[in-house]
Amino acid sequence: MDVLNTLRIALRALQRNKMRSLLTMLGIIIGVGAVITVVGLGQGASEESQKQLAAMGSNMLFVGSGTVNRGGLHMGMGNTKSLIYADVPAIVRECPAVKQAAPGVGTTAQIVFANQNWGTRVTGSTPEYFEIREWPTTSGTIFTQQDVDAAADVAVIGETVRKNVFGPTNPLGQTLRIKGLPFKVVGVLAPKGTSAAMGDDQDDVILVPYTTHQKKLTGDTWLRYIMVSAKSKELSYVAQRQITELLRDRHRIRPEQDDDFFVRNLADIAELRDQQARVMTLLLASIASVALLVGGIGIMNIMLVSVTERTREIGIRMAIGATETDVQKQFLSEAVILSLLGGFVGIVSGIIASQVIVSVFEWPVLISPVAVVVAVLFSMAVGVFFGFYPARKAAQLDPIEALRYE
Repeated sequence: MDVLNTLRIALRALQRNKMRSLLTMLGIIIGVGAVITVVGLGQGASEESQKQLAAMGSNMLFVGSGTVNRGGLHMGMGNTKSLIYADVPAIVRECPAVKQAAPGVGTTAQIVFANQNWGTRVTGSTPEYFEIREWPTTSGTIFTQQDVDAAADVAVIGETVRKNVFGPTNPLGQTLRIKGLPFKVVGVLAPKGTSAAMGDDQDDVILVPYTTHQKKLTGDTWLRYIMVSAKSKELSYVAQRQITELLRDRHRIRPEQDDDFFVRNLADIAELRDQQARVMTLLLASIASVALLVGGIGIMNIMLVSVTERTREIGIRMAIGATETDVQKQFLSEAVILSLLGGFVGIVSGIIASQVIVSVFEWPVLISPVAVVVAVLFSMAVGVFFGFYPARKAAQLDPIEALRYE
């Protein structure tokens, strides 16, 4: 019996019991659809996380002020005052794996423009900060090194500040007040969205020269942090080690003493996010795969019932020349067709469900072609695995006994 004949007979047998065939496929449909949707959600979340991390900057490291021990009391991170501006050029000069570095100081303030006011973060840095963060302006320009040297009263604002303070008014050239001091707006930053590391709004910020920030806004002489860009992602770990060794030496930290700073590598955050996404996707996909297992058991159950119902038919086929292999192929084909049809419908259902999630909940979903192919192969494997036993049982029937069966 050739393949086409086998498939034609299998399809005819399934068509005789359309409702039973549809109900048998339901488990496969639900299982495949759930797997496609869950994997799409996991991959979409992972890609969105990577986009957010990429928006923070390229090959970036964050050097922050650390903890301090005062009379046996360990203060929290950010309480040391040992990071100073001189550390910034030293890092660029003495760490070969470092490309750029920029100082960072920060405070929160209520800003005022005309009859509008808004509470936001005010960050002080240098022009290198914008390059490290890969943060261009949509209008205007960033402040210059001359502005830093002169402690000029100029500001570059984020998109959230622009919308809430200036509204339809063009902010360029306008004067806003930060802690009562007038600042001229010279640029508006491109939107970056939510930070993947901290979960805050990156666009709710005003950037000013760090010298202006220290001398006119806070009076601080130390840095809150230093933003560093490594020459490549691979060299970021080398840069992390070099920065640690350099700052320990510059801050005269003895071998038995703890660091008064910390160095955080953005690549570590990216890897952690990837691992979390993979584990969650695997967990949810495993749960969804239970439906596939149930669907496979349903196929085996229905095929065993079919063998019992068609015992006399099997006996007639074997009596007129059909071999055990022919009978086995016929029933195995029925099982595979059921699982494949269920798999294809499940894929369509999964894609539709993913689009509904995107439109209703606005969650990122990424349908991977690999996941679709794996779902098809897996559904076929389910049909073969759970269809083999009923097919084998049908093939081993005694023709004489089968013909006598009522």
